[in-house]
Amino acid sequence: MSARFCLLVVAKAPVPGFAKTRLCPPATPEQAAEIAAAALLDTLDAVSATRGAVPVVAMTGELGAAIRGTEIGKALRGATVIAQRGWDFGARLANAHADTAAVHAGLPVLQIGMDTPQVTPDLLAAAIEPVLNGGHDAVLGGAEDGGWWALGLRDPRHAEVLAQVPMSKDNTGELTRRALTSAGLGPGALTVLSDVDTMADAERVAATRPDGRFARAVGAVAVTVR
Repeated sequence: MSARFCLLVVAKAPVPGFAKTRLCPPATPEQAAEIAAAALLDTLDAVSATRGAVPVVAMTGELGAAIRGTEIGKALRGATVIAQRGWDFGARLANAHADTAAVHAGLPVLQIGMDTPQVTPDLLAAAIEPVLNGGHDAVLGGAEDGGWWALGLRDPRHAEVLAQVPMSKDNTGELTRRALTSAGLGPGALTVLSDVDTMADAERVAATRPDGRFARAVGAVAVTVR
């Protein structure tokens, strides 16, 4: 199938002490990084299997020092990999959209993170469909903690509004929706998902996909704690 959109994953190299530190304790820094690696690998599997998607990964951190770095490197071979750039997370998101558009001009972009490893190819394809069929010029998927897990844009240049949105707040999702609306967009709402910030989040998400790498990594922490 020909390319219909870019599927942009914003990711952090799963280096112990750098990734998923809010899982510690009960996880050790190494276990938290293992969970992050599993989440990224499960996410990349879903992305690579999504029909019509051009995979793009905006990466930060040293993959050479990461848990499962070699496996992740192999998984990235089918993606366009770009470096994150910017002074804060909002700016890095905006720049990731702009850089994706520079490489794959003319394609809409659906951006996700590596905190929702429960995503499936069908879910991702359905998320961008309202943009592709002209029903909406933007879509936003809220997260249960008040943030958001997915942003789809017909014109990825509109992601510049993210540079002005406070990130990692309990109202980031609403502030993002308002910023998009103020820019003249009409964001459609996607399914609300739970992302992974705490161990309780991780266990809840793992239960939805018990056969994945993520669930096995989370389960290993539970066994150690017991």
